[in-house]
Amino acid sequence: MRARPHAPLLQPVRLALALVLFWGAAPRADAAPGRTKRERPVAVVGNPAEPLPEIRVEAATPTWLLFPTEIAKSTLTVDGLSRTVDKVARPVDESRIRIVDVGERSIIVQAVEDLRPGERHELAVFFADGRAPARAAFVLVTDPAEVDARIDVERREPQNATCPEVPRDPPRPEDFVLLGYVSDDGVQTDTVAEASDADQGLSSRRGVSYRGKGWVLVDVNVENSAGQQPWTPREATLTGKRGGTLPARLVTVDGGKIAPGNQRRVLAVADPPPPAAGAVFALQIRGDGGRTLTIPRVRFQGPLTGVNQ
Repeated sequence: MRARPHAPLLQPVRLALALVLFWGAAPRADAAPGRTKRERPVAVVGNPAEPLPEIRVEAATPTWLLFPTEIAKSTLTVDGLSRTVDKVARPVDESRIRIVDVGERSIIVQAVEDLRPGERHELAVFFADGRAPARAAFVLVTDPAEVDARIDVERREPQNATCPEVPRDPPRPEDFVLLGYVSDDGVQTDTVAEASDADQGLSSRRGVSYRGKGWVLVDVNVENSAGQQPWTPREATLTGKRGGTLPARLVTVDGGKIAPGNQRRVLAVADPPPPAAGAVFALQIRGDGGRTLTIPRVRFQGPLTGVNQ
C-alpha cells in the first residue's frame, strides 16, 4: 500500500507563490513617488504692490522657515488671524494650516492636508527690530511636484536706504485731496480713552482715531513711567473684537525713544478693516525689552459713503 505524501512537501510551493506575490506587489507600492524636497532662499517683499512669494507646503512634510533676525512671535498670523503653536492639528474645517513650532528666528509650518489646486493661505509675521522691511509675508500653496523643506528668508535693504533724504515741503490741504486720502466720504473721528499698564510701566493719554479713504489712524501720546528703562515703540497691530488682525505702521514724533518720565506722540496707520471685523479694536504697541502697551478700545467710525457734507 502506497503511503500518502506528507503535507510539508507543499510548503516550498506555497513559499514560492508568496514570494511571487510579494515581489509583484512591491513595485506597485513604490509607483507613486513623493514630492521632491527643496531648500531655497526667499526674499521678503518690501513693496505692497509686489505679489507675495509662494512657499510650497504639504501634509507629509513640515516646512522650516529660518529668518535672518529675531521675529515678534506674538504677531504671527495666518490669513490675518493670530496664531500660536498647535499642540494638536486643528480640524480641517477650522484651519487648513498648522503651526508646529515658533522660535526666536524660525517658524515650522505644515498643511493639515494637501491644499487644493488654487487654494492659498497667507502667513505673516513682523521682525522684532522694526527695521524696514518690517513685515515678512508669504503665500502657502501645495505644488504637485515639489515641497519646500527649508526656506532661508532674506531681508534685503530698501534700494534707497543709503540715499540722503531730500527735504520735503510741508503738505498742503489740496495734496490730501489730489492724492486720494480725502474724498466726499469725509474723515470720521472718534475718541480713544486713556490706557495704563503699571506692570509694563507704560500708559497713554486720551487720543483720537481717524478713518479716511483707504486708511485708518490712531493718534495718542505714550508715556514711559519714571524709573523705567528708555523705551522705543517698534511695531503695532490692531486686533478686532470680532477677530482679525491689522498690521499697523508706526510713526513717532520728536524721535522714537521715550525717556523715563517722558512722553512722545505715536501714530499707528493701517488699511481700513473689513466690515466683518466690526468697528472696535485693541491697539497693541510693542517696543524695547519686550514691553508692550495695549489700548483696549479703539473705535473707527464707518465711512459716510454717498453722503455729501
